[in-house]
Amino acid sequence: MTAARFARALDGAVALAAVPAAGLALHLGVLTAASLVGARRPGDHGDRAERPERLPAFTFVVPAHDEAAGIAGTIASLAAVEYPIDRRRIVVVADNCTDSTAAVARKAGAEVLVRNDPAHRGKGFALAAGFRHALLDPDLAAVVVVDADTLVDPNLLAAAAASMARGELAMQADYRVRDPLRSWRTVLMEIAFSAMHTVRNQGRQRLGLSVGLRGNGMVFTRAALQACPYSSFGLVEDIEYAARLADAGIRVAFLDQVVVRGDMPTGAEGATSQRVRWEVGRRRLRREAVPHLVGQALRRRSPMLADTAIELAAPPLARLSAPLAGAAAVALTLRACRTGRGYSAGVASIGLGSLVAYVATAWAKSGTGRSGLLALARVPGYVCWKLGLNASRRRVDGWVRTPRSEESVAL
Repeated sequence: MTAARFARALDGAVALAAVPAAGLALHLGVLTAASLVGARRPGDHGDRAERPERLPAFTFVVPAHDEAAGIAGTIASLAAVEYPIDRRRIVVVADNCTDSTAAVARKAGAEVLVRNDPAHRGKGFALAAGFRHALLDPDLAAVVVVDADTLVDPNLLAAAAASMARGELAMQADYRVRDPLRSWRTVLMEIAFSAMHTVRNQGRQRLGLSVGLRGNGMVFTRAALQACPYSSFGLVEDIEYAARLADAGIRVAFLDQVVVRGDMPTGAEGATSQRVRWEVGRRRLRREAVPHLVGQALRRRSPMLADTAIELAAPPLARLSAPLAGAAAVALTLRACRTGRGYSAGVASIGLGSLVAYVATAWAKSGTGRSGLLALARVPGYVCWKLGLNASRRRVDGWVRTPRSEESVAL
């Protein structure tokens, strides 16, 4: 084989290998464009629904495992929500705690449901118990899930009530980082959350798709919980339940003007344990759920199910960018040698261009400014760290509290 033929064969093979990554990146590019220029749909923040004669009753369900240090602040944030006090309750599920979480929560003014079941530990079990307890109230209209380390916007319940008046059965608030400028790691996580939780959700909302669930700031109506009973107990229970809701034909709407901010680890050990749990859980769920979702999307001709399958099947951004960067390197080499046909260059340009637009939009929406740009300079090292985590096969079971803030710095 001549050098020219080898170069053309290499160009085509590399381009073909990078096509799946480029397709997924282009999908993110479409969501990015929709988040910027898409026409508003019902449920976007500019729409107003008529105020019902009697406001719906909500119950905050706060799953907590050894959260005595911060639970009082979260309860205070929930108590400050601008909504009639007789139309809302706060229920803390103290799940297999070894500290004073239950006592602190009671003192702060919350109802407390204590679970002691070491054989069934995890956020999913805590949520299931909280939902069962909340549904005993015949007046209940919806439950709102808020993590025990979270501060919420005061308009959370008013926005959820307005969305419910438009017929939505499940909703997700914009989940961001509490104290995002605390360290370079939290700045980078704020940009990542802006990408995943703001850009993608705005794009999907404006395209009429389901925004999915993010684990914190979730709202489920009584009708949604009855139509799709909660039984998601894996490591990524929120993603699992989102897939089940989509399969049941229930769209999750985006509460675009409501932000909930959760505490995040600043130290390497806390961040690693959290990311390993997320990645291992996603891998397990991907194997179980994606084939079914793809089959149902084709059978029902459902864009919502197809998008849900794509979201679940897509690898982390670090892994997604690797084949595209490889294709770009091959394209540059072939160009320097004046060989090839530009196939790898075309695929790399489409994929990397979409990713750059996606990340740039996330940075702009994150509001992190110069701190965000400095944090993005650490991305090559962060990508290597993420690739190492993806290669990990650590065993992850149960509910292990992630050290956060000052706790993780001391580790």
